[in-house]
Order: sequence, then C-alpha cells, then structure tokens
Amino acid sequence: MSLSMSSSSGAASAEAAAASTPKSSSSPAAASSTTSWFSGIVRGRGDKPNPAKLSKSASATGIGSGDYDGPIKGKNQFRGVLFKYGPKSVQVAFKTGEYKQQVIFIGGLTDGLLATDYLEPLAIALDKEKWSLVQLLMSSSYSGFGTSSLKQDAQEIDQLISYLINKENSEGVVLLGHSTGCQDIVYYMGTNAACSRAVRATILQAPVSDREYKATLPETPAMIDLAANMIKEGRAEELMPREADPCAPISAYRYHSLCAYMGDDDMFSSDLSDDQLKTRLGHMANTPCQVIFSMGDEYVPDYVDKKALVNRLSKAMGGAEKVEVEHGNHSLSNRVHEAVQAIMSFVKREGPSGWDDPWS
Repeated sequence: MSLSMSSSSGAASAEAAAASTPKSSSSPAAASSTTSWFSGIVRGRGDKPNPAKLSKSASATGIGSGDYDGPIKGKNQFRGVLFKYGPKSVQVAFKTGEYKQQVIFIGGLTDGLLATDYLEPLAIALDKEKWSLVQLLMSSSYSGFGTSSLKQDAQEIDQLISYLINKENSEGVVLLGHSTGCQDIVYYMGTNAACSRAVRATILQAPVSDREYKATLPETPAMIDLAANMIKEGRAEELMPREADPCAPISAYRYHSLCAYMGDDDMFSSDLSDDQLKTRLGHMANTPCQVIFSMGDEYVPDYVDKKALVNRLSKAMGGAEKVEVEHGNHSLSNRVHEAVQAIMSFVKREGPSGWDDPWS
C-alpha cells in the first residue's frame, strides 16, 4: 500500500493503493453542530442529543471545496484519511469521505484493508448518500487472529467508535461484519459498552460456523483434544503446533474457541439448538440487524441446509432481516452488485424500527 500523508489533528490524509485480497440518507442535510450528540454521554456532559433521525442528519465537513473526486481513485485505490484510533501500533483505520455517519467494516480471519471486492463500489455508493466507509485494523487482523480473542476485538472496536464520536463528532455508526467479523459484532453488541449505543444497526455478511468448516479437516479432532488439555494445564495462551493452523500462530485458547463445540466463537453452527442460538444471539434483537447469507458459501459444509440455517439465525436474533444471495460465495466476490444493493437498501432505510433516536 502506497500512502501520501500529511498529519492533521491526529489523523493523516492519505491516498491508499492496495491489492484486494478477499478471504479464503438519500439527500444532504444542513450542517451538524460542532458537538456530537453522542459525545454528551461519552464525555459525561449534559448536552441534549439531537432528536433528528440519523439519515437526515448532517452530511459532511471538509468536502465542498470543489477538489473532491470521490472515494475511489482507480481500481483498488481508495481516497481518504488514515488515522490512529488506539494506543497500539496496529490500531489504525482508513476512512473515505468526511461525513458524520460511518459504516465500519470488520473483516474475518486473515483479513485487513480492502478485504472484499464489494468494498470499492460500496464506498462509492455510501459516498453518494453522505456516509463514510471505515476499514479498521485490529490486533487480530491479518495473521494476528491466532493470538487474539473476541473480547480483545470488542475492546478495540469500542475504541474506534469512541474516537469517531469524540474526534469526528459521529452521529452514529453501522457495523458491517464479514465472516468471523460477524462474531465480533455479536460479541461486541452483547457487552453493553457505552459506545455500543452509538451503533444504529448491524449487518452480518457470511455469518458461518468456523467449527463446522474446521470439522471437515482430518487433523481437527486431535488438535481440539490437545487444545483442551493445554487449557486444563493452564497453558491457554501457549501456541499450538504449526499444523493446527498453517495461516498463523494460534494459541490453545483461540483454537478451542474457533473449533470446539460451544467455544466462544461458536455462534452460527447448524447443530446448535434453538435455545442455544437464542442464548448466543438473542441480544441482537435490540438493534436493527440484517443477515446476508451466501447460498453457495464454500465454507459451509454440503450437509448443512443453508436456507433452514439462515431462518433459524434470523429467528434467534428476534426476526433479523434475511438476504439470501443465490450462488454467492463466501466473500460475495461473484455477487458484488447484489451485496452493495442489499447493504445500501438497509443503511438508507428509515422507520420507527430502524433509525429512531436511541437516547430517547
């Protein structure tokens, strides 16, 4: 990735050009006030929040000088701001557009920036509706997932949202998860962290079971037993043998979390009972949620009835909106238009069940 940066208020203006490596309000409104309506809660102030619906709130700052050519420069080249949102060196994020509403993309295992093919057209579509697309790097990005956890991811997602509220005067975010990023969203929304109240909606794209996929590999049963024994011996954070995961070093805890029955990451498996799914996913009913399921997902074993599974997941989340993409693969690289269309339809939607002021 090549970057042209100049530091400004803790953020760096950047033009990013990187190769995409996918894994295995409809009109502008008046300018916002200078103080975010969320910041009164987060900063402990008594400011009264803006009662306006999110989709009709302020559109942009810093764009209007006539020299903005959109979020995309060329194929796999994004325009925007690269900024640091947390204390760790890896905690950086890239944002297209200078708008007060953001869609935060959270990738899956081995993902980082430009993780899926639909991000480029999505950034363009969001820009037209005065939304920014934010792609973040976390400790678990790229090969870091093996020594991280959902808990750590949730803490870093919260730090990003806090930054957007306090530094960018955000008026609300939508979380868009891909693959294991869906687990991150489910876990984060269950923490009831202060900044989670700024999440106006969630989108789960390819919420599939890592455990059921791993179960198709011959080495998995022995490795699960090894991980369980290491955890019992107090060695949960020690690394598993290399053959446990050829993509990255992985701790006994994270391997067990991903691969064992009812591990911390086991949220979308088809063999979980309705009660188990509701226990793990039921809190998602508190926030508008969309489930985008690829009916040709290569990471879902052939024996799984995909249509029945997505129905059960939606029910467990209190009736989440379902989008079934026929013949779509895991990252929807073969159904980019359908992916963007579904996401944008959901993001733009208004109504009492979707965009009412969460502080009221």
